[in-house]
Amino acid sequence: MEILAPGSRVKHPDHGVGVVVHTHKRIYEICFFEKGMRNVQKDSELEIIEALDIEYTVSFTEAEDALIKILREWSDVTEVTPIGDKWEGGNMILQPADKTLQAKEIPIETFFHKIVMLRDRLRVLEQKINANPKLTDAEKVEMEQYITRIYGSLTTFNVLFKNKLDHFIGEKSS
Repeated sequence: MEILAPGSRVKHPDHGVGVVVHTHKRIYEICFFEKGMRNVQKDSELEIIEALDIEYTVSFTEAEDALIKILREWSDVTEVTPIGDKWEGGNMILQPADKTLQAKEIPIETFFHKIVMLRDRLRVLEQKINANPKLTDAEKVEMEQYITRIYGSLTTFNVLFKNKLDHFIGEKSS
């Protein structure tokens, strides 16, 4: 019985074509194009479409993380970050203390988009600092601390995000 490495393509008689995502002692985790993720016994009838060598493979998570890092570093494309449901369609009103002055009203999605762009550009800056060969490690750490403080200043806006994973995180108190 051939052991399949993650990334190998297979065809199952019931589930169709899929890709091995993870290998366990007795089962494969396979993502089937039409059926989604399924656990399949290693001794099941699997037609091997393309087998990858075990020594040259990386996990799906490692590949995904690497791709995300490359996209963030080399593109100006931002990932889709959803606004909290309660804010959709809402407006933000900036009311001056002087009642003789007119208030400014803007769609909250416009403001939210600017916050997300700011966050994404800070991430790119952070990566460029870390990759800069001319900076010493001490200089990189010092600049990273400034970026962390900026994130901390922006935590007020976390209320706008739908997903907690998208929140700004500043310095953790010890």
